[in-house]
Amino acid sequence: MNHGFRIALYQPDIAGNTGTILRFAACLGLGVDIIEPAGFPLSDKALRRAGMDYLEMAALTRHVDWNAFEEWRKAGARRLVLMSTKATIGYTSFSFADGDILLFGRESAGVPDPVHQAADARLIIPMQGTARSINVALSVAMVAGEAIRQLR
Repeated sequence: MNHGFRIALYQPDIAGNTGTILRFAACLGLGVDIIEPAGFPLSDKALRRAGMDYLEMAALTRHVDWNAFEEWRKAGARRLVLMSTKATIGYTSFSFADGDILLFGRESAGVPDPVHQAADARLIIPMQGTARSINVALSVAMVAGEAIRQLR
């Protein structure tokens, strides 16, 4: 059941969210890229605690920084799809493709402008009124679910 798109986390802040995303991805056959530095220790022990016994199932790739990730992504000619509260295109209106990398920013700060500019597409999860954002693990589940629905 491996899918051709991947989930990328830009400098994640919260180990519990990362563990939830790793478990989700492992169960659905999705690869996960973590762009360091993270806001918590990325040791196997910390990830195992956060991701429980699913860590062994997770297809996790760690990138030492944004530049290393970009080099890897461009070498594979993968499209970068950024989820952002600053975007105007709803994620359900977008046509996902095999090979896409769905990028999610830091819980505390999103992503910096150079990362926004590097994205091939920027998508939003439309929300009510003054709501600012949805938990990153829930956002990953929503957007990945839509990508799976489109690509199955």
